[in-house]
Amino acid sequence: MDARATPAATATPQDAQHRIVIVGGGVGGLGLATRLSESLGRTGRAQIVLVDRWPTHFWKPLLHEAASGQIDPATHQLQYAVQAQRHGFEFEQGELAALDRANRVVTLNALHEADGREILPARQIAFDTLVLAMGSVTHYFGVPGAADHALPLESVAHAEAFRRKLLDACQRASHARRMRTRQADVPVSVNIIGAGATGVELAAAVRDTVRLLNRYSPFSLDPVRDFHIRLIESGERVLPALSETISARARRMLDNLGVEVLSGTRVTEVRADAVLTSATEPLPGDIAIWTAGIAGPPVLRTLDGIAVNRNAQVQVDRTLQCTNDANVFGLGDCAACPADQAGAFLAPRAQVAHQQALFLARALKCRVAGQPLPEFVYRDAGTLVGFGREGTIGNLGSSWLRQPLFVDGWFATAIYKLIYRRHVMTLTGFARMAIDTASHWLRRRVHPVIRLH
Repeated sequence: MDARATPAATATPQDAQHRIVIVGGGVGGLGLATRLSESLGRTGRAQIVLVDRWPTHFWKPLLHEAASGQIDPATHQLQYAVQAQRHGFEFEQGELAALDRANRVVTLNALHEADGREILPARQIAFDTLVLAMGSVTHYFGVPGAADHALPLESVAHAEAFRRKLLDACQRASHARRMRTRQADVPVSVNIIGAGATGVELAAAVRDTVRLLNRYSPFSLDPVRDFHIRLIESGERVLPALSETISARARRMLDNLGVEVLSGTRVTEVRADAVLTSATEPLPGDIAIWTAGIAGPPVLRTLDGIAVNRNAQVQVDRTLQCTNDANVFGLGDCAACPADQAGAFLAPRAQVAHQQALFLARALKCRVAGQPLPEFVYRDAGTLVGFGREGTIGNLGSSWLRQPLFVDGWFATAIYKLIYRRHVMTLTGFARMAIDTASHWLRRRVHPVIRLH
């Protein structure tokens, strides 16, 4: 047990620091830890502890670029220990295992090496305020074979697994064509299940990747004839969460890229070499990846009576406090936050987590000071979707616009890239962001534009 943990305590003594424990180092969790450490932590009014099962942070909207091999994730990762040292909070690597609400203690699982050897034992950490910012996991909706044969895209490890499978499939196909085997005329097939923003961006990125791979002899395949990229969507259109105008434009861009779109097609089973649907013959595939839905991490269902919805998301009110425990807050994908009085909830998006982190950075200062908490109000800044060489489309929102503004072309692409740079600047400051940007620019001129190993 952590020597500083006091499980029997129900309140922080007047001469002790308020301890805020944040579980999850994604867009919301790491941003919140950084901001709180610079305010409450720097003034000595609170102790900030960040917990994550991984040692590094990676911005999830870049996962499709890592999966397609267009970026090296190692150059875009931020080490939690370094961020903690620079900004004055504590970092504990571990996976949340249990919560004792009465004694205000969380338990972390032991941390092990790949061969099973223990690195860190199970630990307990006391808190006065707990923030659950654990992101999401893939929701397979009970489709047979999906969990076994369709890759998720939740982490760098998943992106690397997809990239490796793509390269292996290309190398096999290239060898078959050179040797003129029976498989010489069979295209490399990629089935992407789910045509939301992640699925659409991944399809476009893979199409760009196979075009770039054609330059190198181990993977020399015709980018059109030798590849079949399918995007399978149960709804009637791609990008169903966005307007019909953007959806129609996205469909045309996918057609231009040679991506086959199967809308209104429900997946009924995933096999190792094919995807079965309700509307077509089995769809052969070398790789299947699932981008069709998310849910909260399963551990949330086990946390000492914490209220969750059917998707295992923590139920929070407009202060982002858990509906049945005022000491527990939720933000980001793992939280079901009310969007309006009609009972709708905010969509799991990076900008929601970012705004909630900004809100909690202010609200928790009120909590520590014993003041009433404000209520969170979400302001939709719009959505941009990248299509690689085809460009970027989407809409921008603002309080001074009567309705979202449709954008495309170089302007949309520039904003799309600036969103990530703003995220880096928020965490590291302008100077480090500028150096990081310059280093990535130089790498793309020194190294191949696609990862081949």
